[in-house]
Amino acid sequence: MKAFVLRSYGSPDVLELTDVDTPVPADDEVLVQVRATSVQPYDWHFMRGEPYIARLMGGLGLRRSKIDILGADVAGQVEAVGRNVTEFRPGDEVFAMPKQGGFSQYVCVRESELAPKPKNLTYEQAAAVPMAANTALLALRDQGRVQPGQKVLVNGASGGVGTFAVQLARAFGAQVTGVCSTRNLDLVRSIGAHEVIDYTREDFTRNGRRYDLLLDNAGNHPGAACRRALTPEGTHVVVGGQAGRWLQPVGRMISTFAASPFVSQRIARADVVQCTENKRNLLTLTELIETGKITPVIDRTYPFEDIPAAIRYQEEGHAPGKVVITI
Repeated sequence: MKAFVLRSYGSPDVLELTDVDTPVPADDEVLVQVRATSVQPYDWHFMRGEPYIARLMGGLGLRRSKIDILGADVAGQVEAVGRNVTEFRPGDEVFAMPKQGGFSQYVCVRESELAPKPKNLTYEQAAAVPMAANTALLALRDQGRVQPGQKVLVNGASGGVGTFAVQLARAFGAQVTGVCSTRNLDLVRSIGAHEVIDYTREDFTRNGRRYDLLLDNAGNHPGAACRRALTPEGTHVVVGGQAGRWLQPVGRMISTFAASPFVSQRIARADVVQCTENKRNLLTLTELIETGKITPVIDRTYPFEDIPAAIRYQEEGHAPGKVVITI
């Protein structure tokens, strides 16, 4: 099969399109023919090996990536199943978040991580869902403990996680405020935000408004500033942050959590990579998608051979919604 293989850290140019052996599913695995995948910050952190502190902490390989074939999201068709697999059979349309292997024509996924593709989505739309929507769901429902009627602010509302977070918060009955740039104001309104703040004109940490839950995708304000925007018992959920070569966003997360014992607000982190309930969450998301409460927002779609260009565009950090790859 064809796959983009990562042999060393570097720019998107280090990804090599080459022939590799098609994987054989283990007893509890399903071989999926990948029809679409997506790119996201998770991929380019492994590609570039940044921040460097993550290499020392074990999150990334010290000298080269722990992952040879990137691509955390997958949508496609079942090609073959292991002998212990009972839920799927060849031809089934599925999607998953295997965390690696999506930048290839085939990938093996454990049955416990695979879910039927939402019936009303194309493969491209389905590939935009797993990691981003799962992260938003963990941030709001599990870490943020969102309740109907609460005031929720989504900082970075136009990105991959942000567009799902706005819709999910609205679906959970919250009053949603989205923070984004001028060019994305209409987009964020269109997906359900009750109010939109243009960060180029207004600083949400200084306008005097208070929120029950702040979901922070952008990481462009210190933790202390974010707490000013919260009610005394509010919750600050850290999802991402501005990347740096040496320390960020790890350093900002450490400093934010260091204040946790000394403040009244809750501080939490949504870590989808460590989540053990991804399949259950995908089924929850499928129900919301099929009932029309949430839908993926796709900025651009690239063909398989242009994955390096897609990652290069994603690295710029201005994509509204998701960047998807068709295979």
